[in-house]
Amino acid sequence: MSIVTRYGYDNFFVLVGIGIAIGVVAYLLRSHTAVAILLGGIAAVTIAFAFWFFRDPERTVPPHGDGAVFSPADGRVVQIAEVVESEYLGEAAIRISIFLSPLDVHVNRYPVSGIVEYVRYHPGTYLVAWHPKSSELNERSSIGVRTMRGRVFFRQITGILARRIVFDTKVGDTVQAGERFGMMKFGSRMDVFLPTGSRITVGVGDRVRAAETIIAELP
Repeated sequence: MSIVTRYGYDNFFVLVGIGIAIGVVAYLLRSHTAVAILLGGIAAVTIAFAFWFFRDPERTVPPHGDGAVFSPADGRVVQIAEVVESEYLGEAAIRISIFLSPLDVHVNRYPVSGIVEYVRYHPGTYLVAWHPKSSELNERSSIGVRTMRGRVFFRQITGILARRIVFDTKVGDTVQAGERFGMMKFGSRMDVFLPTGSRITVGVGDRVRAAETIIAELP
């Protein structure tokens, strides 16, 4: 297993290259102690951030029933609301919104097992991820999965810092809860839409971990 996610190789190697270049300059200016120390520190922080942000830790999915819905992202639950979801479900639903800070793992995992029925990418704006309209206006991907207990819909949503969404999901894919499917780069948000009869097992303010935290049970 790679220490760094394959979804972030492009940005990772750019950041590491920048860090190395700054380090080389620091070495060339080693006779200027203060400048060399400053540049060396910047180089170290840049490389350390690249490894930290694009890390891809292993996760073990705990034992669960066929109605379990796992968090698709690491982060904090910022909203649980009843809404009308018209893009895929076409009916009233419960939306669980998870905010990811730049310090969270940004690799995303499927929240449920089933067959992918819907995939769509939407270009858009870059409102802050916790803005109520970010789910509708920001750059985002939309994925719908049919499970044994019904349909589940989820969105990767960019924030003011996140300017790129990566996913490799296709209509017709058979997916398993906890499998990786993409990432959101830098600060971002994940919305999960569930049938109204679902039992929600998290609350606003709770910390969740992708593939490990059960956020709901489908009816």
